[in-house]
Amino acid sequence: MSQPDYVVDTMISAKAIAARIETLAREIQDRFRDTDKLVVVGLLRGSFVFIADLVRELDLPVEVDFLEASSYGDSMESSREVRILKDLRGEIAGRDVLVVEDIVDTGFTLSHVLKLLQSREPKRLETIALLDKPSRREVDIKASWTGFEIPDEFVVGYGIDYGQRNRNLPFIGNVRFTEEGPA
Repeated sequence: MSQPDYVVDTMISAKAIAARIETLAREIQDRFRDTDKLVVVGLLRGSFVFIADLVRELDLPVEVDFLEASSYGDSMESSREVRILKDLRGEIAGRDVLVVEDIVDTGFTLSHVLKLLQSREPKRLETIALLDKPSRREVDIKASWTGFEIPDEFVVGYGIDYGQRNRNLPFIGNVRFTEEGPA
């Protein structure tokens, strides 16, 4: 097994993530306190750790569904072409929906997904992103809730990968390439 051509430095600790999720869950509960059931839609694959921790903190009736959209592949740069790789299994018409995204970068993926879901006529459609990189935004979009605003650095951990590696890190780390790594 070859060694990665980069190192990962901690940017946001596991403890800071857990504390922020508790706060966000309280705010989401306040917004949706009158719901009969909140459909929490995780955008795969990067959001799976975040969604698991978030729904455990919500004191609401929840249903979890997943949608997989891709604009990156194994690249570090967005292709700006969003493809739906896995659609929802359930119906969302007339229901309260919370879309859970790992990171809002250019905004293309979240914008595309929200247009798609809005066309299905949910009662309410809100969004939460663990990370936000506003300096990279190319589409005018902002999540209803954001865990952390970060600079324009490539990050991994807490479900977010680089070439399918590092999803299992319990923290968010920035990737620092060694001399042999990509420029």
